[in-house]
Amino acid sequence: MQRILSFAIAAFLAASASPQGLSIATFRADVTPPLGSPLCGGAVLPAQAVNDPLTARGLILLPEGQQPIVLCAVDWVGIANSGHDAWREAIAKAANTDVSRVVVHTLHQHDAPFCDFATEDLIDPLGFGGRTFNVPSARECIQRTADAVAEAITSPRAVTHVGVGQAEVQMVASNRRVLGPDGKVAHVRWTATKDPEVRAAPVGTVDPMAKAVSFWDGETPVAVLTYYATHPQSYYGQGMVSADFVGMARTQLEETLPGVACIHFNGASGNVTSGKWNDGSPENRPVLAGRLADGMRRAWEFTHRHPIAAGDVEWATKDVLLPPRAEITLDGERARLADTMLPDDQRIRAAREVAWMERIQQGHPTTLWMLKLGPACVLHMPGELFVEYQLMAQAFRPDLLVCMAAYGDYAPGYIGTTISYEEGGYETGLYVSRTAPEVEDVLVGAMRELLRF
Repeated sequence: MQRILSFAIAAFLAASASPQGLSIATFRADVTPPLGSPLCGGAVLPAQAVNDPLTARGLILLPEGQQPIVLCAVDWVGIANSGHDAWREAIAKAANTDVSRVVVHTLHQHDAPFCDFATEDLIDPLGFGGRTFNVPSARECIQRTADAVAEAITSPRAVTHVGVGQAEVQMVASNRRVLGPDGKVAHVRWTATKDPEVRAAPVGTVDPMAKAVSFWDGETPVAVLTYYATHPQSYYGQGMVSADFVGMARTQLEETLPGVACIHFNGASGNVTSGKWNDGSPENRPVLAGRLADGMRRAWEFTHRHPIAAGDVEWATKDVLLPPRAEITLDGERARLADTMLPDDQRIRAAREVAWMERIQQGHPTTLWMLKLGPACVLHMPGELFVEYQLMAQAFRPDLLVCMAAYGDYAPGYIGTTISYEEGGYETGLYVSRTAPEVEDVLVGAMRELLRF
């Protein structure tokens, strides 16, 4: 009842404050795991110290005549399956809105937690509980974020204008799939690449632009959403919790814009890293952060403002069923999960496959979302998408600033293009990508529909 009353008060204040019926509220919560917690799904050393805290932060859009829309970005490596459901459901309840109007994405830092309650439910009875993430801490972080949403929505700010801008980021992103003369992947340019020959290969296919969508009350900036596509790691795996160089860049932008809420989303960067420009030296982290922050600042400086009202806010969803890998079967993975002769990590991996395939078998859809804000449009997408999807979306609507937030529901893993499955390489391998090559047709069709192309 208290939350319903709070929302009613917020809605009244928003309508009173803005003659155009559009207001926003911003929120922020600490989601740093306790020391000893697994990081990166248990793939690296557990948390031994905290280099810098992790946050969940976001924006609540309050267009008059519509239910609230909530956008949330979390400094975690991935949130999957019923973990993703739990985050969205808690936030929706706090904002008194429908869960279909809530999106949750991660920035994919590797020295950060993972969350997948479906997999945990499968491995806990086998004695592997808590191996992939700190379950009580995850639930506390969800509640802390929901509480921040409930508090924020009681103090909305009027919005009269939306700003759009973009600028090129220099020497950060590079495609990590280096093809040989035969058209197959010859080298994988990892986040940290020491081989000078591999680093010397061309940048390859990337989206070099940092994009900024900002919200203004008259001449006063209130919040900015930034977007850039790259794996966000400089180095990792030493047990030092960190938001890495994207978090540092976000902080630098905040220092440039005091009083403005800065919320960053990672774009479609499944096949994009900083490997061409990064050998894994700790000294490179602030260098990469500075380059990204410079692009963010210039995107802000190049911003053009446009009047916006509640009627200029559009929200659409599209449910799809992503095609699973034909080589992996539910019965086969259930057998691997039950096989006590297999190493623990292989059984846990099987549990992830089972959790994903059971949802598919039950007809559980993957949802894509589209938010249009006057001259800007944002697509909210699942998994570790290849950057080609982001570039295709932009080509569909050259009349808009099209941004993409990937790393929504992390359950599908990497999502390549059709041809990428023929090219080989890490990202489209078994147990790495859980989708079949036909996934491109499904997602492109859905993107066209959402963008009305």
